[in-house]
Amino acid sequence: MSLLMPGAEPFFLPGNHIGCLLSHGFTATPQEMREMGEYLNRRGYTVLGVRLSGHGTRWEDLARSQWTDWLASVEDGYHLLQGHCDQIIPIGLSTGSMLNLILAAQIRFPAVVAMATPVDLPAIPALRLLNPVLRPLSWLVPAVKKGAPDWRDPEASIARVDYDRYPLMAVREFGKCLRAVQQALPAISSPLLLLHSREDTFVLPKHAERIAAAVSSTRVSIHLVENSNHIISSDAQRLQVFKLTAAFLEEVLQPSIR
Repeated sequence: MSLLMPGAEPFFLPGNHIGCLLSHGFTATPQEMREMGEYLNRRGYTVLGVRLSGHGTRWEDLARSQWTDWLASVEDGYHLLQGHCDQIIPIGLSTGSMLNLILAAQIRFPAVVAMATPVDLPAIPALRLLNPVLRPLSWLVPAVKKGAPDWRDPEASIARVDYDRYPLMAVREFGKCLRAVQQALPAISSPLLLLHSREDTFVLPKHAERIAAAVSSTRVSIHLVENSNHIISSDAQRLQVFKLTAAFLEEVLQPSIR
């Protein structure tokens, strides 16, 4: 019997010599990136959707993982795509974008697409207050249930495959990952597309502006979409997000995609 949650599987969609490395967000699974991957694959790209360590099984597995394990999952995906493609484009959502940006500080990619990317703790007062004591608190309260979702597309909410709670030890690792991203940003020089929902109340749109100001890239584009929650790769305006991503890739990669 599979240990994976139904629908949480990683995916590989073969295509041309340009590979898109898709990385999902915290407590989620490759499911939230699959439709985007299929869209890009129909446009010819090879696509790999990785599953981050500790995700897509049981929340207790995530509680035991470290942020460097999540990064190793992305690095594995990068090396796997190297066997099929001569150019690789990291595309991530939220924590997946954070991990991609850390990798982009070490490797200059032809392009990087970062969606709903945090650069500091989300705008949750309790999280900021409790962050310094998450480790001892986790011994008493291993995990906390998620609040009510704010999906604009109800069908996307039904299709979602993720954990229903946040393991506190993993939240602590998320904070460590944020610090690594902050340190990595000045070393990033790849062309960068930052996509964010104007209505994201979890990671505010100003995070995109902070990333744009901190990187060394000479080509940075920011697009804010409407009528979407934090998970812009799955919510109501996902098709717009897909089109913006494809247009950016076609513009940056020409003539190599011919």
